[in-house]
Amino acid sequence: MHNCSPSRPNLRALVLLLAAAFAQHAHAADPQGADFADLSIEELANIQVTSVSKRPERLLDAPASVFVITGEDIRRAGARSLPDALRLAPNLHIGQLSGSGYSISARGLNGSGNSAPNKLLVMIDGRSVYAPLFSGVFWDQQDVVLEDVERIEVISGPGGTMWGVNAVNGVINITTRSAHATQGSLAVVSNATDGGGLAFRQGGRAGEASWRVYGKAFTLAHGETAAGGRVNDAWNQAQVGFRADWERGDDVFSLNGNAYRGELEQPEPGAISVTGTALRLGDIDTHGANLTGRWERVLADGGRLSVQAYLDHTRRQVPPTFTESLNIADLQFQHSLPAWGAHSLVWGANYRHSWDQVTNSEIIAFLPPKDQQTWASLFAQDEIALRPDLSLTLGARIERNDYTGNELLPTARLSWRLTPRHALWTALSRTVRAPTRLDVDAFIPGRPPYLLRGGQQVRAEVAKVFELGYRGQPLAGLSYSATIFHNEYDHLRTQEIDPTRTFLTFGSLMEGDATGIEMWGSYQLSEAWRMSAGYTALRERLRLKPASNDAAGPGNAGKDPDHTLQLRSHYSFDDQRDLEVGLRKVGALENPAVPSYWALDARFGWRLNRHLELSLVGRNLNGSHGEYGPMATRAELGREVGVKLVWQH
Repeated sequence: MHNCSPSRPNLRALVLLLAAAFAQHAHAADPQGADFADLSIEELANIQVTSVSKRPERLLDAPASVFVITGEDIRRAGARSLPDALRLAPNLHIGQLSGSGYSISARGLNGSGNSAPNKLLVMIDGRSVYAPLFSGVFWDQQDVVLEDVERIEVISGPGGTMWGVNAVNGVINITTRSAHATQGSLAVVSNATDGGGLAFRQGGRAGEASWRVYGKAFTLAHGETAAGGRVNDAWNQAQVGFRADWERGDDVFSLNGNAYRGELEQPEPGAISVTGTALRLGDIDTHGANLTGRWERVLADGGRLSVQAYLDHTRRQVPPTFTESLNIADLQFQHSLPAWGAHSLVWGANYRHSWDQVTNSEIIAFLPPKDQQTWASLFAQDEIALRPDLSLTLGARIERNDYTGNELLPTARLSWRLTPRHALWTALSRTVRAPTRLDVDAFIPGRPPYLLRGGQQVRAEVAKVFELGYRGQPLAGLSYSATIFHNEYDHLRTQEIDPTRTFLTFGSLMEGDATGIEMWGSYQLSEAWRMSAGYTALRERLRLKPASNDAAGPGNAGKDPDHTLQLRSHYSFDDQRDLEVGLRKVGALENPAVPSYWALDARFGWRLNRHLELSLVGRNLNGSHGEYGPMATRAELGREVGVKLVWQH
């Protein structure tokens, strides 16, 4: 073994570069079937959500911090991608690095441990899009026809009991409309100063089944830095898919599949390498396909059974660093028992297996290059009605992973309905992020002598969370929600110098805490005018344990803004014309430094007739700004204007 002492600055720079390769692209009296556009403030409070308890419950009653983005919200805002739509959630921090690269988190740690955000679980129609390579999301691989989105439930806070490890700081559950609700034809054409796209969807019936097929494609031009230099982040992608839904007696079935192919330019991070020579980055190639099936039965005794299974294949080629081919098989079972006295119990199991193969390079190696992993879990949660206005929810999940064995994820939630319009809730939870291949199996460079030698000793990152919230309607036409939280973190990932001072390794020698508040509300000023607002404040502190020598670790707290503010106004001139204006402010980041900024967006929509809608969309109308990453290489998000035409029949 070569015993030369490594050049720590160069190696740290390379580790950050490789992490950037992941982060760049990771980054109710329920009116079921009703048009969310026609819902009053009172009716919106009664929308049923399922992400908190894995069963329908009124938003007003859910003992968690939940923000719901409806399909109508997405239309009114003129969003053109899922990350764009998620900007509507005031309890998320969206940092855009490039045209296709996003860093998205809730309640901080937006890039902890020199890596992409890895404590947010994201699902699309029940399929987890978590990447086992680094515990995060490759956002450039996630797409849907936005006109088919029914709603997005955004939970800020732990969701480990219901959803498993990695649901540490939040859960995003994206649900598309059933095929029953998407009959007929849809065509969408859009064009803006930075690119355009088109989409189609056709729905129909075949016997008892409803079906739809769709296709979409888009292109984005390259961006520029604040200094006017080119950012290589042009992006082209195409996707096709289908969904079928049918019922037979008490059984409900659903089947959907998607396939995509994308090509992305890879932004240059600068002249960084172990040897000091510049790295030439080729275009990233992504493609994948997935298939999800679901069966649900309402039992005669009032209970409910459901089984869901999916297969997911992805391939990601990131020259010159790595190529990954990943296959995942996932099976979920859930049984909601009929109410028994004061108890409402739901329990279930989940089994997931992955087959992962990485083609290594001279720069980085994942050893072994081929790996199989298994995650298996059991969970149960009981909602106990202590009295008509007070309920206690107790739950726990035991989940086993190949790196740290069994992990216990308990929660206790108390909900108190003060009046029919006001509710208080509080919760105590423990959740974890399990290690991944990036934590344990990464070696730099791609062959010996290694300067970074993985992290066989890495532990699961633990979060213990306290929450206290209020949700209600203080005045007619006004809804309001507020949550205060305190997170205690332990075993956060660090980058340590080996005692021999000859190489680096990953460890778990950082702890910390985060305290904050998040609040939002909506007010119906008149039948035609609705206002909404949201605000978050966050204080993070990260501390090294005595055995750590990772001086850079605590600086990861500087990747999150200490506050965000959002204001939105929607005005309907008549049944044909409406105007949405959104203003948001994001506080400054310290590491790397990003100034605070304001962003003004607007959309004017005009229904030309019952089948055709024209909209004009403007983004960053007050001027350009950066959101995330070093100033020399990050994309400056400038003023954009665009037009969109939607035809439905």
